[in-house]
Amino acid sequence: MKNFSTKLIAAFFLFLTICILSRSSLSLTYASLGLELWFHKMVPALLPFMILSGIMIRLKLTEKMAGVLYPLIGPLYRVRKNVVYCMGLGFLCGFPMGARVTADLYERNMLTRREAEYLLAFCNNIGPVYFCSFVLPLLRRRLVLPYLFGMYGIPLLYGLMLRCTSFQDLSSEKVSVRQEVSTLSGNGLLTAVNESVQASLHSILILGGYMILFNLLNLPFHTLLGREPALFSPVLEITGGLSMLEGGLPLYSLLALSFGGLSCIAQTYSCISDTDLELGGYIRHKVILTLLNGGFYLCWFLLSPASFLL
Repeated sequence: MKNFSTKLIAAFFLFLTICILSRSSLSLTYASLGLELWFHKMVPALLPFMILSGIMIRLKLTEKMAGVLYPLIGPLYRVRKNVVYCMGLGFLCGFPMGARVTADLYERNMLTRREAEYLLAFCNNIGPVYFCSFVLPLLRRRLVLPYLFGMYGIPLLYGLMLRCTSFQDLSSEKVSVRQEVSTLSGNGLLTAVNESVQASLHSILILGGYMILFNLLNLPFHTLLGREPALFSPVLEITGGLSMLEGGLPLYSLLALSFGGLSCIAQTYSCISDTDLELGGYIRHKVILTLLNGGFYLCWFLLSPASFLL
């Protein structure tokens, strides 16, 4: 079975190479789409937060920054301030900041492994600025609050449910974490800025590579179908896929956003690859959240069909 999977993957990438060589203009279009989305959407939206968060983590300022949200979130979720910091950035700054900040704090022994697993389960979502400024206008939706609840309220409630079930063992008190060699070379501001800028640029370049690759993966399907694989494209890369759908199939688009797409999974792997955190658990929770989101939209349709997807 393993040999068959290897041969299948090899055959797919061989076919992709042939498509790139034989349909160079189309491959350029898909690669350019990924590059354009990365440069115009991801870099300005994420890079500043990556740099600032990296500085705060290196200067050990995360607990102070979390003080604003902690009085509300801390007692409700019964978690420590560093967990609240990750939750805040994960929800407010957007994907993949939740995974990146969680991995950064975990690598520096500022989170336990269980806390990091808990955060990955529900804190790595599409950002609200992206959702409200790009997604809802693209889908031509007039209502806002129901979609905000589906995209962010469902994960918040899911996180609360996990805290009361699978993650009851988390402590809200100061705990000792595993000891590792720190990657911090100094506590000075200039050192922290330099390290954060270098690490953030490295990470954003990797994320750009993933966006280009997964948009390019549309090429074989386009070649076989003779047209854009608009229905399948959001599963590969969510932003490019939504652009191809051009506002069509809003419910499908919203559920695809909840899952994030294969590119988002690969980018999350990039963020946690230097740790012992497991990607499989993250994918499992993403599938559950997508199903819960589907349940929310079904309830909306049953309770208020006149306002459904307005």
